Amino acid sequence: MLDPTELYQVEEDAEASLAPSEDALVNAVPEPRVLVHHLGGYIDAGHAGRLAMDHLLTVLPSTIIATFDVDQLLDYRSRRPTMTFDRDHWADYDEPLLALYSVRDLAGTPFLVLTGPEPDTQWERFAAAVGELIERFGVDITVGLTAIPMAVPHTRPAGLTAHATRPDLISDHEQWSNTAELPGSASALLELRLGQSGHDAMGLAAHVPHYLAETEYPQAARTLLDHVSVSTGLLLPTDALTEAAEEIGADIERKVAGSEQASRVVRALERRYDSTVAADGRPSLLADDQPLPTADELGAEAERFLAEQEDHGSN
Repeated sequence: MLDPTELYQVEEDAEASLAPSEDALVNAVPEPRVLVHHLGGYIDAGHAGRLAMDHLLTVLPSTIIATFDVDQLLDYRSRRPTMTFDRDHWADYDEPLLALYSVRDLAGTPFLVLTGPEPDTQWERFAAAVGELIERFGVDITVGLTAIPMAVPHTRPAGLTAHATRPDLISDHEQWSNTAELPGSASALLELRLGQSGHDAMGLAAHVPHYLAETEYPQAARTLLDHVSVSTGLLLPTDALTEAAEEIGADIERKVAGSEQASRVVRALERRYDSTVAADGRPSLLADDQPLPTADELGAEAERFLAEQEDHGSN
């Protein structure tokens, strides 16, 4: 493997940007240093992981402290960046950015955010490079965010599944009940390698209704950040996500009310959800064999919902 250190560049004032504030030093018990990450390109139903990252970097103070050499990591022909052509010349280039940020929560506690496109190549070297940065900046726990499509209704609280390098890190979270072989990701490999090297790491996957998997679903992003706060002690704002979730939720309700087939699918999902909660005492839908709406029903409604939302967004 090539030297991981040559895959990234650290800013000169990186350590200074992570120093705790004077108020935090005087008034607060030191919290574990946290790194939260999401890499675009893998499963992210409802774009929840991206929404969560964009929200954190928009509403909280942040500074880039390290950048990765994307020329070594990305296949541009598989994910072509956007360029702007202005009449007779190329005017702009949407340059891909894979970066590590220093961010401060509402209490002024510093933490790290790693986000950008998922590497297409050199996953092992990338994981080793992130491991070096974790060592350098004294990270105590790493938390990955994503979202998965599930047979759940939008009318019920968004569920979440957790996994971690140690069972006690997620003892209060819902977990898978069996073993499965799944397509890998750079984030999954990072968590695996961190655990093997003795670092604490966990992943949170929000549940998004099948029929909303391709549209933005801020309710799931809010769920992810709420669970990050519970798991790490960070004080993360979610007001803007809550407002967006309420707005989108009202729009979905209008669309469901206008379609008998959509209403029937949602009611079936509600019955399954409610019966599972009644039986288990919590919303676990990961090991249940009750009848589901058919794939054709879900697929037809997904296509209809997405087409309507695209039309709505273009008006």
